[in-house]
Amino acid sequence: MIWYQVLLRVLLSGGIVVAASELAKRSSVVGALLISLPLASMMTLIWLHHDGQDAEQLALFSKEVLWLVIPSLAFFLTLPLLLNNGLDFIPAILLSSILTAACYAASLYALSVGLATG
Repeated sequence: MIWYQVLLRVLLSGGIVVAASELAKRSSVVGALLISLPLASMMTLIWLHHDGQDAEQLALFSKEVLWLVIPSLAFFLTLPLLLNNGLDFIPAILLSSILTAACYAASLYALSVGLATG
């Protein structure tokens, strides 16, 4: 891949994160909406297609993303719970991240043994 293509991908990806954080300062719902959109997955699929991946590989990637979105929900369930119960931000985000990592490990195991793909 040519360096300017990598640079363009980095700038686009970073731009979305910056835009979401700036929007969240004005409206948490609008910032959350932007981040909740599957833009990273869609951009990755576009780049994979551009790089010559076939439809079967793109479909597999899409299905695996679906299965791996599920464990990420643990983070968004536990973080507000911990913060609303008085835990400081750093311990709350660390505990939420650890729980999420455990959920990812279980999901990756399920994928590796074929439980999630049938």
